[in-house]
Amino acid sequence: MTRPEDKIIALVDGSLYSASVCDHAAWVASRTGAPVELLHVLGRREAPEKQDLSGAIKLGARSALLEELAELDAQRAKLISHRGRAILEDAQALVEKAGVEDVSIRLRHGDIVEAVAEVEADARVIMIGKRGEAADFAKGHLGSNLERIVRASHKPVFVASRAFKPISKVLVAYDGGVSAMKAVDHIARSPLFAGLQMHIVTVGNETAEVKKGLEDARAVLKGAGLDAETEVLPGQPDKALGKLVEESGFDMLVMGAYGHSRIRSLIIGSTTTEMIRSCKVPVVLVR
Repeated sequence: MTRPEDKIIALVDGSLYSASVCDHAAWVASRTGAPVELLHVLGRREAPEKQDLSGAIKLGARSALLEELAELDAQRAKLISHRGRAILEDAQALVEKAGVEDVSIRLRHGDIVEAVAEVEADARVIMIGKRGEAADFAKGHLGSNLERIVRASHKPVFVASRAFKPISKVLVAYDGGVSAMKAVDHIARSPLFAGLQMHIVTVGNETAEVKKGLEDARAVLKGAGLDAETEVLPGQPDKALGKLVEESGFDMLVMGAYGHSRIRSLIIGSTTTEMIRSCKVPVVLVR
């Protein structure tokens, strides 16, 4: 029996990435048995604009025009709501077609980060596309809401790539920081990673401390029945990890959402941002 906090919360917005979010959600559900909840948020910019257009209207025509404007606002709000419902129903059909039986939909109004905060207590993971509705026009940029959600969410965030492909080989970026340790613990506890090929990598100098950190991480996974190889790579983390993902055919990257630093910043780590931007595979971020 699944618990309420076992839900996969998948954000869909009708963009090119929405189908991929649905496919990845179905894959996670098939491996974990977790139900999927599809969430579409009608942002404040989509709410009807309230403007006073009556100032220059002669008194006799004012009432009739204001009534017409109010009716147009109501019609627009209804159409936006219908569109959101249609996006959710299409997404539900995609997830169900992939074999997931327990799929629910939820339409919310307001700020997307606030909406996620309201539902994440029930979630095992928050799933979002790398880019949103303007994906074709912003290939070098992350979705405007992605960084805000990663920064605010207390649950792992699964960033879906543009297209789904089967996942069997997982790269774990490990820097010894708190969020990296939590990422390893998350992998060890989740049935999602059972049977997958695991590779733990640290980028930097191969010191005794670094080697011990990698061995400790490997031991945690081994205790959960997961075999993992370890490696230390020279260079800058974003470039070295990106090259490894590309050249060694990894299907997914798991990393802490924030780097190992004495100064805790409110903004997402630059390495994390660059990895999400450049990697063509899904990225799982753990705070």
